[in-house]
Amino acid sequence: MRCLLIASLLAGIVGSVSGHRAPVTARKSLGFGPVHAHAVYRSNPYQIVTNGFVPQSPDADPFEVARLFINDILGPNQVQASYRIRPDSYTDPSTGVTHVYVRQLVQGIEVADGNMNINVKDGKILSYGNSFFAGTPPSLIALTDSPTLRYPHREYCEDLTAELEKQYTVFASTQNEQTPLGSHKMSEFDASVGHLTHMHYSNCQFDGLADEMALERPQAVGDVGDMRPALLQFMVAATPKSEMVNDILGKYNEHLEKMTISGINHFTPEGEQTYFFVDNVPDTVNPVKANIAYMQIPSEHGSVELVTVWKFEVEMEDNWYEAAVSAIAPHRIVSVVDWASDAPIPVPDTPKEPASYNVFAWGINDPSEGNRTVEKENFDGLASPMGWHSLPFANDPSFKSVKPNNAFYRNTSTTFGNNVFAQENWEGQNAYLNNYRPDAGSSAVYDFKYNPQASDSDEAMDVAQSYINATVTQLFYTSNMIHDLYYRYGFTELAGNFQQYNFGRGGREGDAVIANAQDGSGFNNANFMTPPDGTNGRMRMYLWNTANPYRDGDFEAGIVIHEYSHGLSTRLTGGPLNSGCLGWGESGGMGEGWGDFLATTIRSTENYSDYAMGAWAANRAKGIRNYPYSLDETVNPSTYQTLDKPGYWGVHAIGEVWAQILWLVSQALIEKHGFSQTLYPPMPFENGTVPANDFYRPVVGKKPLVPKHGNTLSVQLVISGMKLQPCQPSFFDARDAIILADEELTGGENFCTLWKAFSLRGLGTDASVQGRTPWGGGIRINGFATPATCT
Repeated sequence: MRCLLIASLLAGIVGSVSGHRAPVTARKSLGFGPVHAHAVYRSNPYQIVTNGFVPQSPDADPFEVARLFINDILGPNQVQASYRIRPDSYTDPSTGVTHVYVRQLVQGIEVADGNMNINVKDGKILSYGNSFFAGTPPSLIALTDSPTLRYPHREYCEDLTAELEKQYTVFASTQNEQTPLGSHKMSEFDASVGHLTHMHYSNCQFDGLADEMALERPQAVGDVGDMRPALLQFMVAATPKSEMVNDILGKYNEHLEKMTISGINHFTPEGEQTYFFVDNVPDTVNPVKANIAYMQIPSEHGSVELVTVWKFEVEMEDNWYEAAVSAIAPHRIVSVVDWASDAPIPVPDTPKEPASYNVFAWGINDPSEGNRTVEKENFDGLASPMGWHSLPFANDPSFKSVKPNNAFYRNTSTTFGNNVFAQENWEGQNAYLNNYRPDAGSSAVYDFKYNPQASDSDEAMDVAQSYINATVTQLFYTSNMIHDLYYRYGFTELAGNFQQYNFGRGGREGDAVIANAQDGSGFNNANFMTPPDGTNGRMRMYLWNTANPYRDGDFEAGIVIHEYSHGLSTRLTGGPLNSGCLGWGESGGMGEGWGDFLATTIRSTENYSDYAMGAWAANRAKGIRNYPYSLDETVNPSTYQTLDKPGYWGVHAIGEVWAQILWLVSQALIEKHGFSQTLYPPMPFENGTVPANDFYRPVVGKKPLVPKHGNTLSVQLVISGMKLQPCQPSFFDARDAIILADEELTGGENFCTLWKAFSLRGLGTDASVQGRTPWGGGIRINGFATPATCT
């Protein structure tokens, strides 16, 4: 009976909703992978113990320093181990730190989860992360499957099912044994473990069918080079549509024959992976990108083995997956990350007047906090040199005509520019170029009506759509403000930011944010897809049917900032070309937490207040999290050990614990350094130099600019920490990276302030965790100690 109820409960979870009165959207999203016990992160001189490496001269080539260090780490027995330094490695001009990203190679094939990130400055190693495979490599691509391997997908689903049954047993024991557990009781149970049931639905809904398919259709050894069976099996697990699963299973050979491989990409830069492209893959919206790789899989004996996998980049309607599936039949899904969770300049012939927008100005979180005002195009001379409405003809995907003679830039009169493409998306599809945008004409004045009125439920959507001009204008304005703000704190072209044209300043261009307003694919939600640098990020903002009239998420700045911040943290963690570092567990949770923290910091004022996330859109004073962010433990009691609670195994719940800890850190810095009325640095002079004013401390020599106040300093340390932390960081790694960022920026003057703030909620030096799982489970112990120098 218990298993029947569990199965019924799981079957009742739905992945998407439709209709104007739909509940909160629960988009199906896979996310899991192996937990590497051998991965390390070292962030201070006492931890960086080597075989013989010594710091080099301050003027030594940082990449050569990194190579010497890598060979030293690999040791004398592995000097011949192969690796490549990835092309997204870069030197941050604001800090002087060179971020070197390294990928392990075995027999010339990438170990997809074999990463090093090494941070170098003045010939010294500041910190490094290392998840290289350290075992004995296979002599050639393995054509058989070891029976001792613990494949993450099967383990994940078995453990998650067991955990749900355990939670049900606990719940049932609290009920009256004389009263059957009817539907109202089961709804109580669902409310208490809804995050687990949705995770089970997302990751394990068709797991059994996929396994059955693999065993029924074993692949011949000679077919190991054909990725199509592995890809079809992944689509069975990935699609949210039961009819699609039935179609794949019933017409397997038909689908296999329709899927064509278009060949490798011959234009791949030297030293980078080559790819195949698979067309006509069911339930995808673009050809699937594929390449062969190795992945590290734990065995039952505690060792780690390399498994040959096909790596896929799968773009679907609501997801954009980076997946690894074993190349040997029966195919097993090894890991999945959903990217959906940041030279001379040609001068135009005639100067362009800045645009103006009737919007809720920067700092007003939502319509409950203030009125709309007319704001100027506040582009930053460093972040957006040609403004928000100009981009080169050559980089404009919408321009199909013949450009004027000798013209370089195109000036647009709509919400379409170098940083952001903003438009409606009522159909909820992936097309965006021809979607509707407000056109201000030659006036460049985006002043449109916004006065929603209550109406009958059947007309609520029409009312919302009637003010689409104001909606898209607001989304365009907020997104550009975020772009310019994050740029000044280090999210530049080299670091992988979102721009169609990079002004010859490095990085990969062609990736402005596609920002969809009133997206028709759901209600009561928002999401951001972050593929690697050079491919457009995609933000989808939804209407919220939580009130009459509907509330438009585009008008709640905190939601837009949170979503955009997924692009920031994904591009900065592990390097601009690696979007797979924040997929699940504590890493995925921090991806949510950084967004909450930055959104809350941006709206905060000198007069301290607690803040709830998403309160206006959700029409709930407490917002969409368990607690508001607060200094008061009776208001928000979250500690590191809170992550062990059953309700805290989803990435959003994990994230709010991280955001709460960062909130305390920022308040400690504000208490020490004061509060700045603006987070925006001063505009640069015409020669590009930045005045210190009251924003930065006086410049000393070639030292980087140091924000003077606590709130600006906390934003800088958090963003700088993202660059210093390893791929798939833990709370401990991210904490240590922030403390290291302060060491590099201020000489460590906030060392004890930071440690004391982290320790307030259990993230002190004696905190620990055992048995961490891909969904965030484990046994954690709060630690409230600080380093001896801070006592």
